[in-house]
Amino acid sequence: MTETARRTALVLGAGGLTGAGWEIGVLYGLAEASTDLTTADLVVGSSAGAVVGAQVASGKFPLDALYESQLGDPVGELAARLGPGQIVKYALAMLRSRTPEEYGRRLGRIAGAATTVTPAVRRQVIAGRLGPATEWPGRRLVITAVDADSGELAALDGADAQVSLVDAVTASCAIPGVWPVAELAGHRYIDGGLHSTANAHLAAGYERVVVVAPSGTGSKVVVSPAAQGAALAAAGARVEVITPDAESKRAFGRNPLDPTRRAPAVRAGRAQAAAHARAVAALWGQ
Repeated sequence: MTETARRTALVLGAGGLTGAGWEIGVLYGLAEASTDLTTADLVVGSSAGAVVGAQVASGKFPLDALYESQLGDPVGELAARLGPGQIVKYALAMLRSRTPEEYGRRLGRIAGAATTVTPAVRRQVIAGRLGPATEWPGRRLVITAVDADSGELAALDGADAQVSLVDAVTASCAIPGVWPVAELAGHRYIDGGLHSTANAHLAAGYERVVVVAPSGTGSKVVVSPAAQGAALAAAGARVEVITPDAESKRAFGRNPLDPTRRAPAVRAGRAQAAAHARAVAALWGQ
């Protein structure tokens, strides 16, 4: 890759259906303010961000159309939630882990033991979200997933002819205990947002990075988007990290997997973009 192709990176983090809607709202609001982040030389997407990343990198989804799609009825989506028992299992897995990889292995076992819809049904839902964006784009798009057996982060891209874009996004969205493990090219994968909610470290080496992360949380095991952004900045990049404000968090509701919360989330993201427009424009326009 040439140096001129390593200037800008857009990182889109995990956060369920509400997170995806919010990301689209933020991107649309920034575009309205004359900064189009979808022109990035690199797009990194994890879980919800994998869907949005594939959509914007494809060039087949104008931001205004994407925004409007979040306001309509969520046709084809499956309602789901992480129940109290599953949340306890996540918490125990976190407490008992010392590294993201160990955490990933524990959640991989949880995912493998769960009863969910079939992999084919889940893949169909993801394919419906992506619509015409079924092929890896010519530009650099990285989709993250976590190996359910090793716990290691995988950065999937179009260089691997064995993994289709739809399958990569399906793997990145495979929330343990909610959706089935995705089996691709001899590996078993779960949600890409488990290693970290943004995986912004994958933008290392890029000059200007904007991270849009619906979940700003971190722990002793999972590195937060803010910490990853700080590490990129310490290495010489110019970085802006956008996480939900109070109004956006309220718009998400209590269940990020509730399709009916997409509309409030996308509106909140669009409104919040105004607070970041000047800083993002200054960074992106250099």
